[in-house]
Amino acid sequence: MDPTTIIVAVVALAIGIAVDRWLLARGRGHTLTQAKQDAARLLDEAKQEAAAFRTEHIEKANTDLERQRKAFDEERAETKRGLQRTRQKLDQRQGKLNRRTQRVNERENLLHKATEAIEGLKKEAEQHRRHAEQLRTRAKALLDDATTRREDIEQREAEVEQFKRELAGKREKLDQMVGEQLRRLEQVSGLTQREARDQLMEQLIDEAKLEAASRIKDIRDEAKLTANREARKIILTAIQRTAASHAIENTVSVVNIQSDEMKGRIIGREGRNIRSFEAATGIEVIVDDTPEAVILSGFDPVRREVARIALTRLIQDGRIHPGRIEEVVDKARSEMEEELIETGERTVIDLNLHGLHPELIRLIGRMKYRTSYGQNLLSHSIETARICSLMAAELGLDPAEARRAGLLHDIGKVVEEEIEQPHAIVGMELCKKYKENPDVCNAVGAHHDEIEMTALISPIVQSADAISGARPGARREALEAYVKRLEKLESLAASFEGVERVFAIQAGREIRVMVNHSLVSDAKAEQLAHDISKKIQDEMQYPGQIKVTVIREVRSVSFAK
Repeated sequence: MDPTTIIVAVVALAIGIAVDRWLLARGRGHTLTQAKQDAARLLDEAKQEAAAFRTEHIEKANTDLERQRKAFDEERAETKRGLQRTRQKLDQRQGKLNRRTQRVNERENLLHKATEAIEGLKKEAEQHRRHAEQLRTRAKALLDDATTRREDIEQREAEVEQFKRELAGKREKLDQMVGEQLRRLEQVSGLTQREARDQLMEQLIDEAKLEAASRIKDIRDEAKLTANREARKIILTAIQRTAASHAIENTVSVVNIQSDEMKGRIIGREGRNIRSFEAATGIEVIVDDTPEAVILSGFDPVRREVARIALTRLIQDGRIHPGRIEEVVDKARSEMEEELIETGERTVIDLNLHGLHPELIRLIGRMKYRTSYGQNLLSHSIETARICSLMAAELGLDPAEARRAGLLHDIGKVVEEEIEQPHAIVGMELCKKYKENPDVCNAVGAHHDEIEMTALISPIVQSADAISGARPGARREALEAYVKRLEKLESLAASFEGVERVFAIQAGREIRVMVNHSLVSDAKAEQLAHDISKKIQDEMQYPGQIKVTVIREVRSVSFAK
């Protein structure tokens, strides 16, 4: 029950008792109503006093309770801090105890190891002692043996001295016998000692020459790996670019006009039309005294063809001015790009190849307007691809891969940028750039021995390239000049001593020289091949390279009767 209710009840009871007593004291003169009123008043006063009492005691109780709670919280916090300090001390003592236990264990382990080491040392010392006893015994035996051997050595030294004296006497007799034999040899051979020495020197000189020829061959082979290949490539490139007889054919296009009056319209007022045309096409226009013809000159055959098409259309149209020139040139260039792509796609389809990058197809189309030694590059590449396919099929390799490598082997010759690298290396980098097969890339890069051949199709591409370029009529050369060149080649090789027969084969790319085995040795055959190739280089002009093969054979014939 609530304490306040109890207090109110007690106060009411006390008031009731007081009222009863007061009524008894006053007598019966007071009325019941007055008593109730007094009772109600007293009850209100009692409630007020009880409420005041209750408020005072509750506040006091709350204050005491708050003070006790704070004291309890402080005591609990202090107890908690004490427990934490005690726990920390226990943890520290536990750590110290663990460390002491670990040190004790370590000391026990060290003591155990030391005990084992002492036992091992004792055993080892015992073994050393026994070994020392054995060594002492052996040393004593060796000392006794050395004493015995010293006596033997002294005896042998005496024998050696006696042998030396005997040897000196025999040497004197030998010198006398050698002198006697030399006198007899001189009498028998009819040669003095000096003459015999001279003959021996001549023989040694011949042997030295043979050895020198062999050494020269080794040095030449080593030099051929680098110097000849680079020099030949530089010389051939220079000849191809500067030969006057081929420069005109490969760098000039002729555009026919209806009359010479058209030349003035092509030139334009103060030369503005021709300047605009040259700026738009990158091709030089030559307007000279050649009747009814205008010459277009430039090294890039594709741009020269664009200029030829544009100039032909301008002449047919008759409207020639800078704005019209740019319009016609742009249109001709677009048509040329379409034609290049169409030519490349048609070539790829004809060879049954798939998956080539569009840029490679475009470069294949550019081959149509590129020549090499007068041979159309696209026709040469297609021919090489077909030869590669046949050779690969015979060898059990992939014909499609061989065709692909044969078609792309000269792709480096038609790049538009000026790159100072061999065309084989440029072609290989292009194939790598456009994700071609590694074997195809190696075949393209190695077909002129610029890099090492690692793919099986690489020698096939090299052989097919040589076959396509070496056949008679493939490259521009008159038949009469071709025959004369072969005859001169054979006559040059036949002019050397010891040569019996000479055969020019592979359209003059190789000569085979048969020599007399009794006049030409193996070493001299190497020197002869070098001399023949040197003479050909000095006295002849030819495209590419000529292989000189000297063949020496010995035939023994006998008849059974």
